Amino acid sequence: MPNTALYRPQKVCLCPFLPVHPLHISTHLYIIQHPAEENKVLRTVPLLAACLPQDKCKVKIGRRFSEERDVELSTVCRKSSTLILYPGAEATDLEEFILDSPVYPSTIIIIDGTWSQAKDIFYKNSLFRLPKQVQLKTSVSSQYVIRMQPTNTCLSTLECAAVALSILEKNSHIQETLLRPLQALCSFQLQHGAQIRLSKEYLLKNGLYPKPMPRNKRKLRKMELLMNSVKI
Repeated sequence: MPNTALYRPQKVCLCPFLPVHPLHISTHLYIIQHPAEENKVLRTVPLLAACLPQDKCKVKIGRRFSEERDVELSTVCRKSSTLILYPGAEATDLEEFILDSPVYPSTIIIIDGTWSQAKDIFYKNSLFRLPKQVQLKTSVSSQYVIRMQPTNTCLSTLECAAVALSILEKNSHIQETLLRPLQALCSFQLQHGAQIRLSKEYLLKNGLYPKPMPRNKRKLRKMELLMNSVKI
């Protein structure tokens, strides 16, 4: 087993769904993980790390990063060949960007956490606004069905990495291989009592959201945007 975080009882072991050897990739992947994600049982980053070479997938845990505290990350963020996957007004579609980029990307940074955690990390660390900002334009629904997503098209960290690496490496097989253990994880959980978690967007639109609407105006506005399929 390549990663102790994946140890599971034999009948629900994920080893058969992992690649026999780590995937051969040229892209370096940096996962910036919010500390709250580190101890969650059903997180996807350990699955991702188990599929990739150790020298190509690095996980850095924390809320705040600076040039003094993390020289390696600072150097990576300053390279013209580094991208950060973060949707927003300034983000360019990844597939469109690499068609016109004079320097082919060699590194991509992905923030792992809830949307609010990821937003907090992105905006409170100036280092992460140095790389070119890209996003994934996809209408594919997440297969991480055991954890609620904000919208129907929000993807887990593993799924984002799978799509991004497939594009950067020009190899769709990578996406299929990385999604296999995630699909198995969800299948095992559903077989043992877990329930499919519909997105917050779906629940709100269909009048199924189980909690009272928030009184806080900012949170209420987010709910209204979700119901109207407006990107937030």
